[in-house]
Amino acid sequence: MANYYSDHPEIGFYLNHPLMARIVELKEKGFADAKEYDYAPVDLGDAIENYKQILDITGDVAANIIEPNSESVDLEGPHLENGRMIYASKTYENIDATRKAGLWGVSMPRRYGGLNLPNTVFSMLSEMISSADAGFQNIWSLQSCIDTLYEFGSEEQRQKYIPRVCAGEGMSMDLTEPDAGSDLQRVMLKATFDEKENCWRLNGVKRFITNGDSDIHLVLARSEEGTKDGRGLSMFIYDKRQGGVDVRHIEHKLGIHGSPTCELTYKNAKAELCGSTRLGLIKYVMALMNGARLGIAAQSVGVEQEAYNEGLAYAKERQQFGDKIINFPAVYDMLSRMKAKLDAGRSLLYETAAYVDIYKCLEDIERDRKLTPEEKQELKKYQRLADAFTPLAKGMNSEYANQNAYDAISIHGGSGFIMEYKSQRLFRDARIFSIYEGTTQLQVVAAIRYITNGTMLNNIKEMAAELKNSQLSTLNSQLLERVERLIPVYEEALAAVKALDNQEAHDFLARRLYDMTAELVMSLLIIRDASKAPELFKKSANVYVRMAEEDVLGKAAYIKNFRVEDLESFRAASKEEAC
Repeated sequence: MANYYSDHPEIGFYLNHPLMARIVELKEKGFADAKEYDYAPVDLGDAIENYKQILDITGDVAANIIEPNSESVDLEGPHLENGRMIYASKTYENIDATRKAGLWGVSMPRRYGGLNLPNTVFSMLSEMISSADAGFQNIWSLQSCIDTLYEFGSEEQRQKYIPRVCAGEGMSMDLTEPDAGSDLQRVMLKATFDEKENCWRLNGVKRFITNGDSDIHLVLARSEEGTKDGRGLSMFIYDKRQGGVDVRHIEHKLGIHGSPTCELTYKNAKAELCGSTRLGLIKYVMALMNGARLGIAAQSVGVEQEAYNEGLAYAKERQQFGDKIINFPAVYDMLSRMKAKLDAGRSLLYETAAYVDIYKCLEDIERDRKLTPEEKQELKKYQRLADAFTPLAKGMNSEYANQNAYDAISIHGGSGFIMEYKSQRLFRDARIFSIYEGTTQLQVVAAIRYITNGTMLNNIKEMAAELKNSQLSTLNSQLLERVERLIPVYEEALAAVKALDNQEAHDFLARRLYDMTAELVMSLLIIRDASKAPELFKKSANVYVRMAEEDVLGKAAYIKNFRVEDLESFRAASKEEAC
């Protein structure tokens, strides 16, 4: 019997993350739950063992139920009946299996029926489910929307909704509208207060809503009449049991066919305000989106892994010119780069998840008591790191998933273009990852201030210094030296962009600075991992640092030779035509 978790020890390696002991300490709040819940851990070792058991259960469900159902789900997809979305038949089997395994509401406190898992472990579960079926991962992982309700909703709302999610009810976040995609300030779905019924009423249309006919929705709507910007938007909770929302259309998509993408019509739908008015976009959606972006990073890593698995398996079997193609340099070069991107991207994912865990745990503790000055500093430090790293983790991994899926088809040759092979589905599924929850271009926008203000440069230097002071093998020391030689090159490129003193040029070159930043960070992370588990990461560290060297030097040369007047050669239209 296959098991994604036991088959991929690289996942379990991150249970030994340097921050894991602190995460468990904060998440378990002194292991107080052990007095009330017999399944709650009593110490760090017990917590890690619990995590391993949950990972093993998820790996079993992923490998033996979700993955075997994936082709059928892709072919059938969801459909529309009388204003309601109906999942593909095998999707119901997946939902039932994950419910029986207790894999819903996993991040929620035990008092609501949850498992109290940290984000790091949730990301591991998410990665494995995505490896089995990226479309189903969307349905399952949207349970993380409950984190936003837990953080900003009332205690009455928590008690009302969280146990339902822990029991397996689905969620969605209803943000996008026909005229409000990336620019959510333009959301116009109207929220009006019904004095007679003492509730809010929602009217309008939402589009491109993943799992849009879910049980519990978080809805961004305009509550302040006469406003046209983000300050007039609030967050609402819509319960499907109340009625008033119909599915008008299910999109026919390139990939992730099992994940229904719906257009919804709200007709006087009854809703509850979540938190305070006017904070819907500027506070609550930002928290919701950051969680979703971490989820897409995990989804991307899952597909990176499966694309590598498919490419490797085919290369081992396929013979051409009297030899297995895995022995051809052109093929093993491709495979080695796929594995290096996967391992480096996964390391970035779990580094980011660890940062998120610490600051989120401290915020949760602050709801019960005042933080010490030291804890406040710790919260501030890790929140800043999480804000800086999240767009890197989402953007880079979504791009790597696309690249690995592309290369998996290349390794298959003509067979990769045939629908009977899984590689074509992975390729179709991966394409959306760098688009939804903020395109890669928007991840650059989110990350660039941490790059240009020196925050990431300082992080890179600190990471390099920590590695230098640790015990490294000869190979890892040599790799670190190569990365250290790239840091001043990166610093010079950063200074060169600033010296242009032109916003359009800054925006044009931002993607190159973003890529360079992420590649240096991932180089240092994979060296760190290789120093602890050479049997898992030695090869990837060697390959990834060489890739980063190639990319950073090339992008630095591009920036060094760039002039503001060069922009004219790149504009698709003159400024007059654009207007």
